Amino acid sequence: MIDSHTHLDACEPPDGELVDAAATAGVVRMLTVGTDADSCRAALEAAERFPAVYAAVGCHPNIAQQLDVALLRELASHPRCVAIGETGLDYYRDRAPRELQLRAFEAQIELARELGKPLVIHTRAAAEDTLAVLHDGASGLRVIMHCFSMPEHLAECIQAGWWISFAGNVTYPSASELAAAVALVPAERLLVETDAPYLAPQSRRGKPNEPAAVVETARFLAAQRGLAPAELEATLERNAAELFGW
Repeated sequence: MIDSHTHLDACEPPDGELVDAAATAGVVRMLTVGTDADSCRAALEAAERFPAVYAAVGCHPNIAQQLDVALLRELASHPRCVAIGETGLDYYRDRAPRELQLRAFEAQIELARELGKPLVIHTRAAAEDTLAVLHDGASGLRVIMHCFSMPEHLAECIQAGWWISFAGNVTYPSASELAAAVALVPAERLLVETDAPYLAPQSRRGKPNEPAAVVETARFLAAQRGLAPAELEATLERNAAELFGW
């Protein structure tokens, strides 16, 4: 099992406890994601310390005004960094001017292109603009739609060849349209994540999430696709290995 998107530094238990618990649950690889300079450094430190952990570094749209491209390039050159992001647009929080969000998004697209690394996308209440930027600037890049929550745009994302990563919110009873989308994703483009400590799956809802809980979400995906859990887990592991090169 893999967790394609987590934030170890934002979880309360120490990294070692989180990694051990994940290993006990069968999680063999995880991607911990930085969203600012400090969390990017923490992600790389965790990746250096734990063989099961790899890092992504980026500047979240909520703090787009803090983007330092030179620093991000330096951090992204670390051998344990396998992706750029999360980056994108967030009009729900709207904590950074939208013009700055756009500039930061475009800069990180170009950095992913320069370094030949996958691009991890955050989009919230900004689907149309996010998709327009990606179609315009991310051609040829490996794009991961993190915490996929816009089933109305699934066909467009599949047509573009992007990876679709489902988090714990897909298990919520209110997310029937999102759950139905699970069966429509091509097997080779499917990923699963926790986004820990956020978006715990239904059995943990209201409690902090952690990488070990990705197993519950993966089992939900397997049921939606009519597969045995072990069969889906093998697919997810293969997809992540090919995408991130770990």
